[in-house]
Amino acid sequence: MGHFSNTTRRDFLKAASAALTVPYVITSTALGNEDVPPASDRIVMGGIGIGNMGRGDQDAFLGRQDVQYVAVCDVREEERDKAKAKTDKHYQNSDCQAYNDFREMLARADIDAVHVATPDHWHAIIVIEACRSGKDVYCQKPETLTLREGPLMIEATRRYARVVSGGSQRVLEDYRETVDKCWGGELGTIQWINVNVGPLSQPCNLAPEEIPPGMDWNMWLGPAPWAPYNKARCDGNFGTSGNSWRSYMDYSGGGMTDWGAHHFGGATFAVDVREQQPEEIVYHDENGQKYLEYRYANGLLICHNRPDTGNLQVEGTPDEKLPPKPVPAYKGSGGIYGDFIECVKTRERPFRDIELAVNTVALSHLGIIAYRLQRSLKWDPAKQEFPGDEEANRFLDRARREPWQL
Repeated sequence: MGHFSNTTRRDFLKAASAALTVPYVITSTALGNEDVPPASDRIVMGGIGIGNMGRGDQDAFLGRQDVQYVAVCDVREEERDKAKAKTDKHYQNSDCQAYNDFREMLARADIDAVHVATPDHWHAIIVIEACRSGKDVYCQKPETLTLREGPLMIEATRRYARVVSGGSQRVLEDYRETVDKCWGGELGTIQWINVNVGPLSQPCNLAPEEIPPGMDWNMWLGPAPWAPYNKARCDGNFGTSGNSWRSYMDYSGGGMTDWGAHHFGGATFAVDVREQQPEEIVYHDENGQKYLEYRYANGLLICHNRPDTGNLQVEGTPDEKLPPKPVPAYKGSGGIYGDFIECVKTRERPFRDIELAVNTVALSHLGIIAYRLQRSLKWDPAKQEFPGDEEANRFLDRARREPWQL
């Protein structure tokens, strides 16, 4: 064992003596009280992509007593500064850290979980990197931009034993009446359910504009093809027919994936095929009306834009009622956000576990490919490919700009 010099020993004893005479102050925030858990029991979180839905997600997690929100990340300086200011005001301190690059946030060992609300073309890369960094993830829908991304996200979730939740609250909350009828048995054996949603995303040919100060345009594009800045190209508004990133092929599947994640999610939940993917996508073009039928191994159909049919309209055998079965529900309290936080604590799979979310958005992607090729498709869920269909298999994934690869 080493020894102190006389000077070092005196300094050490002086410091130790001072420590005995000065009370150690632990703030009420750290200790908690009857309303707020102590810091050691709170989930430490950060947000990546803080605009529109990201702002709403931040508010939801910031408002939870069992969460300590410590970091924000956005490629727009104005947005991240506003998000930091909101967080600091909430906690009455200046501790929230703001980042331009999500990798710096993910490198922090003190963060347990992140929520992700970037444009869709970033989801897979950030979720997989978060899993590798030991973070649990709440990712806004649609979780994927391509079919290949889904299995990679599931694999990373399982490999690193993470909790990853998709972000569609509407699956359980908006369509509960239809879900209860189906699971309650009153509709008998379900034959088909219809989803009305669209449009598909389109190429973007907007004119170049000057990049505004504080906007990291290259980082916003990330893995997407290089394109000139235009405010409407990267606008986060919820429109899908132009002037938002949701409208354009490089960043989104359009309404087919954006609202499709909600509607197909409700449909697959109602008819209880959340854990499956279809084996065939049948393309119809009748009198100028294009629509699809997704055929599952058990014979059930999910239709897309079936003519003269309402959204989530169900056809069953009501004369042959079935015994009811219990409907899966959120864990914890506080809706889908509370479900995620509860599962972070218990390590259970959340209501919108990434595998269920991927199965849902796969319907959107399969449908987009069928519409683009204007023909029917066979799909192998186990191999994640179109058997013997080289033309369709070219749509499984897309090229990504360096250095952003999967």
